[in-house]
Amino acid sequence: MRQQPEKRLRGSIVPLVTPFDDANQIDVAAIERLVDWQLAEGTHGISVGGTTGEPSALTAAEREQVFRVTVAAVNGRAPVVLGSGSNNLEETLALTQLASQLGADAALVIVPYYNKPSQEGLFQHFRTVAGSVPNLPVIVYNIPGRTATNMEPATLKRLRAACPNVIGVKEANKDFEQVSQVLHTVGRDFLVYSGIEALCYPMLAVGGAGHISATANILPGLVANLYNLVAQNDYDAARDLHYRLLELNQALFWETNPAPVKAAMGMMGLIRPAVRLPLVAISDAHRAGLEQVLAAYGLLGHGGRPAKEGRPT
Repeated sequence: MRQQPEKRLRGSIVPLVTPFDDANQIDVAAIERLVDWQLAEGTHGISVGGTTGEPSALTAAEREQVFRVTVAAVNGRAPVVLGSGSNNLEETLALTQLASQLGADAALVIVPYYNKPSQEGLFQHFRTVAGSVPNLPVIVYNIPGRTATNMEPATLKRLRAACPNVIGVKEANKDFEQVSQVLHTVGRDFLVYSGIEALCYPMLAVGGAGHISATANILPGLVANLYNLVAQNDYDAARDLHYRLLELNQALFWETNPAPVKAAMGMMGLIRPAVRLPLVAISDAHRAGLEQVLAAYGLLGHGGRPAKEGRPT
């Protein structure tokens, strides 16, 4: 019997990139390889369809394809969180219901972007989505920098009271005060995940459930261990690891995610580093700088595995 989501959906849940082949189509074999590698490195869960997966550049059929390939590749070895949100309610409902049918452990549903809804609009939107899949845990994805709208703690509290299957929030929110406000207002048993790489450790320290960090595409073992160390109450070692990861965390956001992440994975020989328009490959200057950062972490010429525990030289 599976654990309850409050216990199962913790730790480092990698927001997997969507790899493309030479024809700019979904690279199914690459997804399968990445899933195997992530789980072998100790990642606690797999997520697709979030920002790092370029969902707005995928057709509805491609999003469904990525869902199906990922669920099959994981094959029950770890929790699967499927990013099913968009700024269109009907599309969100269809993808979230598909996530439920495929046996996902949770749906990650983004605050609608571009629409700029009120807090009442957010409540009604998420209540409709969560109500359509009462047996599927739903995680709200709050990323104001992409959506232009912040999901307020009071709205999350109201939503949780109305929808028992709304179990948590991914806070890609640079307002760190909000994280404490969410845990205080909604409940400290509410699952709060960091979506800001440099805030993964601080969020764990105040009671977060884990992180959904793009850096896990590059250093899955170390990003997972950040959670493991805090779970073991080894805050000193976790703090050291936080600072060890800081330079890479910053480099991966020199340009819009996931272009730098894919560039890094290409340098490591993990995928073909293609993004779809309107995103483009990173600049030559940033490419050179990123290669230097990866070399400092021992990530070049080691088959994607860090030398010396990924410690910058």
